[in-house]
Amino acid sequence: MADTPKIERIEFTVFEIAVENMTTDPAGFGIAYAPGRADPQIRFGLRIYADNGAVGEYVPGRGRARVIKSACEALSHSLIGKPALQRERHYRALRGMTKHIGEVGIGALDIALWDLAGKHYGASVAELLGGYRERLPAYASTVHGDRHPKGLSSPEAYADFAERCYELGYRAYKMHGWSGDVAEESEMIRTVAKRVGGKMAIMYDASGHPKTLADAILIGKVCDECDLYWLEDPYSDGGISIHGHQMLKKNIKTPILITEFVRNLETTTDIMVAGATDFGRADPDYDGGLTGCHKVAVAAEGLGMDVEIHSCGPAMRHLMAACRNANYYEVNLVHPDCPNAWSLPFYTGDYSDQLDCVDADGCVGVPDGPGFGVGYDWDAIARTALETTIIE
Repeated sequence: MADTPKIERIEFTVFEIAVENMTTDPAGFGIAYAPGRADPQIRFGLRIYADNGAVGEYVPGRGRARVIKSACEALSHSLIGKPALQRERHYRALRGMTKHIGEVGIGALDIALWDLAGKHYGASVAELLGGYRERLPAYASTVHGDRHPKGLSSPEAYADFAERCYELGYRAYKMHGWSGDVAEESEMIRTVAKRVGGKMAIMYDASGHPKTLADAILIGKVCDECDLYWLEDPYSDGGISIHGHQMLKKNIKTPILITEFVRNLETTTDIMVAGATDFGRADPDYDGGLTGCHKVAVAAEGLGMDVEIHSCGPAMRHLMAACRNANYYEVNLVHPDCPNAWSLPFYTGDYSDQLDCVDADGCVGVPDGPGFGVGYDWDAIARTALETTIIE
């Protein structure tokens, strides 16, 4: 149509944040508790400008910003001059372009296009996706364990933090452990379950640290004993082996959650169909944006399965708000003695993914303004900017 807005330019800004008592590796692949430090962490934001004045905005909360931004920038050239509202068309085209190199660059672009569409139509993204609910049950998802006395340095520290989260309103709690040692992780799971089991849903994310299937089975039997809600990424195949996880499921009763490290709809669906996981998993930043993740949610629903949304942020809230078959919103990565690095300091208004973002019932709201219903303080971002790139 002649009046369809076209994409005029795309602007990327790389900037720094600092989080009290936290450090990161130089590439931003991991964060860790570090009392007294506040090492700079790299983030990026993008704005997609249409020729009718509409602007789609997105600032991913996560790390790995340099890698993701480079991939987004490479793909963004192909969007200039294209219809701004044809998200499905762009999703398909970008997937074709990335078939040899991976799809991580699609997510942020797709998310910003959804924000632009919401502003164009004067509707929230959750409404555009279909809309199902306005409040989301949340779980506190910890940072990985550490060895500091004020941190997550012992099974008792994890249990203490679980009780604190319960007092804030959370009714679900997930532990990321240390390095996958079977005895250490098992003791932590048992200690947390003894303290809060029966009043909180408890999840354990091994993050692929246990080295072997045998280790995963041993830890899985502890999860069975403690009646865990799920066991996530149980061992170091990376969560992509159908056969391996079928073998694991034959040996334990606890539901398992994988596909966090699978980047596309088709492979995720194959794993669900094969019965290698009990839940689907979807992350808008990594898995083709909201377009790709909504497809995963619908595929899971068609199989009679649930889908759990990975990580936190406005895009994740709006996606979950449109999914009947999603159980908990992940407030990650939280710690008893430092802020959440995934909750940006540059939101305008009162949006937050800090530990205390839940209400007394352990739920978070879904912003109801146009697009994602959140704003970013671009002037503040500019003051810590390292570089800006404009594609037009």
